[in-house]
Order: sequence, then C-alpha cells, then structure tokens
Amino acid sequence: MRNRMVQAVKARVEWVARVARARGVGGGRDAGMTTAEYAMGTLAACAFAAVLYKIVTSDVVSGGLQSLIGRALDAQF
Repeated sequence: MRNRMVQAVKARVEWVARVARARGVGGGRDAGMTTAEYAMGTLAACAFAAVLYKIVTSDVVSGGLQSLIGRALDAQF
C-alpha cells in the first residue's frame, strides 16, 4: 500500500514538473523582474504611500482616529 502511494506521489510530482517546464515556469530568460520593472514597482509603491499619508493625516481621518483612541482609553472595564 505504502509503495503504491509513493509511486503515485512521484508520478504526480514528475507530471507537475513536466507541465511547469512546458509552460516555461521556473527557469528561462525571464525568471525575474528587470530594472525597469523594479523602478516602476518602486514608483507605484511610493505613490501609494504618499496617497495613504495624505489620507491618514487629513483632518477627517485624524479626528476620527483621535476620537477612536479617546473612546478606547475611556472604556469601562
């Protein structure tokens, strides 16, 4: 029984490896991001951080956070 399970698992692993190779996964020339992709990703992350900073430091959100913290500190236990 155990031997058949081992053979089945090995067959499945070999099949997955063949499919991955056929699709070009796990190797090849485009295995990672290029410098331009890193630059665009970094730029997008910085832009997103700037938008979040503006939202969090706005009067509405700041007041809401202060209110929330104040209510949490004044909570009765």
